[in-house]
Amino acid sequence: METSEEKTIRQILEEYRTIAVVGLSKNPEKDSHRVARYLQSAGYRVIPVNPTAEEILGEKAYPRLSDIPFKVEVVDIFRPSAEAGAVVEEAISVGAKAVWMQLGIVNEEAAKKARNAGLDVVMDRCMMIEHRRLKSG
Repeated sequence: METSEEKTIRQILEEYRTIAVVGLSKNPEKDSHRVARYLQSAGYRVIPVNPTAEEILGEKAYPRLSDIPFKVEVVDIFRPSAEAGAVVEEAISVGAKAVWMQLGIVNEEAAKKARNAGLDVVMDRCMMIEHRRLKSG
């Protein structure tokens, strides 16, 4: 039997195609870069959110979510847990449908705020690992 969290993960990965990665590093050795590259190869459009980059993985980078001139569906957070609240507030304000806090990122208050605003929430999970798991299962 699928848990509600597993249902949410499946729904996000199957229904949404545009992912803003907040904290996407230019460094190919970093987890954020590897995960974003994987998601691109799996057919997702990855939008880098990094104030110090012009372009990452062939996509124009934006300093903040609110600078992206089109809708993003998922906000994938690669920032410290303490910063997740501010990212979630911005995700709500730009009309994202889901926030995904990567492995090791836990912020219950931010998650509650996102859920209360009607967003799907995944916390402390890796989008790449979950995608691979779904595809193999």
